[in-house]
Amino acid sequence: MTTRHVRWERSGADEHAAAYEEARASLMLGQMVHDRRVELGLTQTELAERAGMTQPQLSRLESGGATPTVPLLARLAAALNADLDIAFRPHNRVAA
Repeated sequence: MTTRHVRWERSGADEHAAAYEEARASLMLGQMVHDRRVELGLTQTELAERAGMTQPQLSRLESGGATPTVPLLARLAAALNADLDIAFRPHNRVAA
């Protein structure tokens, strides 16, 4: 049985932690797209055209302000001459 601190529950910390993790993932994804785009010497407009999206949409994605769909990720990967790798990996567990 797991117990949680009452203060933790009252503060909404669970929701904040989930929102933080989602924002962190969006920022990391945006940084990866940005880094690959720069590596290829592409402008945002050029990459957006290749991926079938607009430059403002790409800008939002690169800044972590948008969460792309899987089909958009596939188009971005193709436009970036990269493989898309989506996987579920078990959390690291400490042996008891």
